[in-house]
Amino acid sequence: MGVEDKIRKEYPYLYETHLHTSEGSACAKFSGREMAAACKEYGYTGIFVTDHNWGGNTAVDRNLPWREWVERFCMGFENAKAEGDRIGLDVFFGYEAGFLGTEFLVYGIDKEWMLHNPGLRHAQIEEQYELVHQNGGMVIHAHPFRAERYIPAVRLFPEWVDGVEGINAMHTNSKSTAHNEPLFDTKAIEYAHAHHLPLTAGSDIHQTRLLGGGTAFRRRLASPADYIRAVLSGEDYVLTNGEYWYDKRGVKL
Repeated sequence: MGVEDKIRKEYPYLYETHLHTSEGSACAKFSGREMAAACKEYGYTGIFVTDHNWGGNTAVDRNLPWREWVERFCMGFENAKAEGDRIGLDVFFGYEAGFLGTEFLVYGIDKEWMLHNPGLRHAQIEEQYELVHQNGGMVIHAHPFRAERYIPAVRLFPEWVDGVEGINAMHTNSKSTAHNEPLFDTKAIEYAHAHHLPLTAGSDIHQTRLLGGGTAFRRRLASPADYIRAVLSGEDYVLTNGEYWYDKRGVKL
């Protein structure tokens, strides 16, 4: 049995933790339903829909009243969830929060919580962290060292995150058509180690031509809260960019 076969046997439950839909993200190419179908066909156990919020490249008019904005923003997740329920794919909610190009993946919250927290729209990074934590959620710094025109500067907030996206498949997978630079991940892993923060992995996928990145576990996750517990408690899991596998410290297997 080869190394990859052994890893897949030991960690058979693969989750895409960073995925965009055209309903919520202006940069995405396919709907939530289409993304869910593609991920099921690929072999994912589940996905987290993490569309860009009002501070990032959202597809929803920022000028809408809060309730209407949230309703429209969640359509990508809801369409993906309906398809996932139909075909047997776990679909969980999250979002990618943007602050002048610095982005964070937020997990453990839901539509109802957002509807009851309109202050999110004006919350700064520290306030976001506190609000999310009050709800038992988790904040992961997405691709912290990515250098692109839409990111004015690398800004780090180790005291206001719970972990770091150390493997972003867009940076290293040979099929990626954007942001190709392995050094982005190398720096992210070093940063996480320096601050004793756990690592996660995802594809940052915007289309149905999947890269296959994500975080894989020995067991099936029951909910976003279960994912949070697994990451923060030190549970055993592995990371992948869709081509190579890494242990949870980012060491290539």
